[in-house]
Amino acid sequence: MTSGAAVRAATTGHQTPFVVGLGIALFSAAAFGSSGTFGTALMATGWSPAAVVTLRIVGAALLLAGPTAVAMRGRWHLLRRNVVPVLAYGLLAVAGCQFAYFMAVDSLSVGVALLLEYLAPVLIVGWMWARRGHRPSRLTSAGVVAAIVGLVLVLDVASGAELDVVGVLWGLLAAVGLVVFFLVAAHESEHSLPPIALAGGGLAVGALSLVATTALGILPWSASTADVTLGGWSLPWWAAVLELALVAGAVAYATGIAAARVLGGTVASFVGLSEVLLAITFAWLLVGEAMSPGQLLGGVAVLAGVVMVKLGEGEGPALPTPTDEAIGAGLADATRVH
Repeated sequence: MTSGAAVRAATTGHQTPFVVGLGIALFSAAAFGSSGTFGTALMATGWSPAAVVTLRIVGAALLLAGPTAVAMRGRWHLLRRNVVPVLAYGLLAVAGCQFAYFMAVDSLSVGVALLLEYLAPVLIVGWMWARRGHRPSRLTSAGVVAAIVGLVLVLDVASGAELDVVGVLWGLLAAVGLVVFFLVAAHESEHSLPPIALAGGGLAVGALSLVATTALGILPWSASTADVTLGGWSLPWWAAVLELALVAGAVAYATGIAAARVLGGTVASFVGLSEVLLAITFAWLLVGEAMSPGQLLGGVAVLAGVVMVKLGEGEGPALPTPTDEAIGAGLADATRVH
């Protein structure tokens, strides 16, 4: 899947085959996964996490401003129906998730913080069961277990796990933000915003929130103009920031929403687990951090979990059960301005 094809898919709301949706989801996960390597390279030169994430989101919002305006041409009336969902998406799925994650890593190891954030697929399955009576099938439950076990192996949490109650709570809040990302993104109806417009609007809200957060000193701000080092090559600082804004920001969020609308929130969230594996792959290719056999095994377990969750969708009871889109609709309708 080329970046051009993925972006074109993100601008449409038409029915798309599952295989294409899976390709878009993996492309989105790869784009998101690149943020760790480039962000770490910047932080190694003196950048604070707040500065990295704020410029990433602000840059992504600016890059999507034009495409968002084009996608909304003749459909600006949809904003009135979607103002609150866009605000919720920007505040919770973008700014809130990013803020909670960096608060979590302040007292937890990165591996544990990521593991907590990526409990989002499990929370989605549990929420569907509790709120809609959509009891997961045995295969879906097995997929959840396989994906979580695989994620533990990929993150290599056991090698240096550090637990702190406050940090764990922040990590779980980050997971809630990720739940909002997938459920709101998966909702599609005749009154929904185009995927790229939802991404652009949400990023704009998230950018304003992060700017306000750093301006108030809630998160420390520091930056540097020193070159960054990746794979033995030196790059100017702005090149790393551009990658974060364009690839790990604008493209990642837009294609992530498009994938969620094709696959549904549950499957898209489990495919999103591959972001961790892809992030480690980027670190291996660019900075020489090789993957261990255990991490490779974990990657296989994550992929197996995704397959089982997808196959488990057809094992429900004979009576109709709510789809991911229906659940996303419930969440969106609860926050929609009529």
